[in-house]
Amino acid sequence: MSLPGPESSLRPRRIGRGAVLTVLFATVLATAAATGALPYDDEGDASRSARSGPSAHLDARPGAPGDEEVRDEVVRAAAEAAADGKSVAKAAEEVVSRSGDRWGAVYDKSEYEDLQRALDGSYTGVGLGARRTADGHVEVARVQPGGPAERAGLRRGDRIVTIDGRPVRGRTAAEVVALLRGDGPDGGTTRARAGSTVALGVQRGTRAWTLTLRRARLATEAVTVRRVGDAVLIRVSAFTRGSGELVRKAVEGAPAGAGVLLDLRGNGGGLVTEAVDAASAFLDGGLVATYDVHGEEKALYAEPGGDTGRPVVALIDGGTMSAAELLTGALKDRGRAVTVGARTFGKGSVQMPSSLPDGSVAELTVGHYRTPAGARVDGRGIAPDVPAPTGAEERARTVLSGLGTGT
Repeated sequence: MSLPGPESSLRPRRIGRGAVLTVLFATVLATAAATGALPYDDEGDASRSARSGPSAHLDARPGAPGDEEVRDEVVRAAAEAAADGKSVAKAAEEVVSRSGDRWGAVYDKSEYEDLQRALDGSYTGVGLGARRTADGHVEVARVQPGGPAERAGLRRGDRIVTIDGRPVRGRTAAEVVALLRGDGPDGGTTRARAGSTVALGVQRGTRAWTLTLRRARLATEAVTVRRVGDAVLIRVSAFTRGSGELVRKAVEGAPAGAGVLLDLRGNGGGLVTEAVDAASAFLDGGLVATYDVHGEEKALYAEPGGDTGRPVVALIDGGTMSAAELLTGALKDRGRAVTVGARTFGKGSVQMPSSLPDGSVAELTVGHYRTPAGARVDGRGIAPDVPAPTGAEERARTVLSGLGTGT
């Protein structure tokens, strides 16, 4: 989780910003995708971890060295490796691994730059979201308007059989998306450029064919808005730059008296400033969250002037992480929204990035954040007010209808 600084961000394990003190929410979106917690995985998800893997426990092991001691050791190991002509990133990774910091990470320069662009709301890909079916097949869950996939005629529900000749049945949606983006089958650091090609083997009913798509730089659709009966549904897939303002505009532009369904399912996080901006759409100032760095407590506050009269229901699930959990906790604890769905992921540890000699970046856990009521999210998540393991959106609409109309 990156907190206030020149570029504050709540982001995943492998996403960093700048060499200044920016504290991060670390998330592992691939974990939820692999366990089926996400509705689908999307190429343009800014909260994806480039080489992240599952983590069952979010705290460093008992007795692990203090974060300042580990940081000093990382810097020392990196400097020695650089002097000896060895891999700086590898040396740093070895120290982080020994430290027991489950959410510590080392990014090479390419990863760092790539993921900064992702937080800007752009990515290189073909404009597809994918999901794994119950029988292990992979199908298209979403086609981005105007992207290479749409221009080639691909549709939601089409089955993806192979990517560059590799069978994809049994792979997680996150692995499939990595292949589509050109990240490599094993999470390698090589990045495909815009203009590179990828061959897809596709099946639609009884028809099967192969097509070649050319990757392009595409803009993410972090915030989408649509009418659902008398309500407005605002889906926030990630907190990229400008997403908070889009949420505010969606709330301001909603018809008088219409309630809001705020869909945060599958939102793996992003920039903390954007999450706070989104909270400000529903609050008239006040506390959003507290966090500690080296034992010193700090706070985040909403801007005054938000819509406090319109009824709000927030949809959450196991794919709701970090920045999205910060927003969920703020609206829930402040009595501003009823939460419906399933318990959130539970990622609320705070990391500090340190620049290394070769441009790599090491991030180490230095603290945790809490909701306005003082609840710790890390390793626990946020339980919904109204559990809805299935049919969550329909249940949310029912709950919203019982909350009356806004003023």
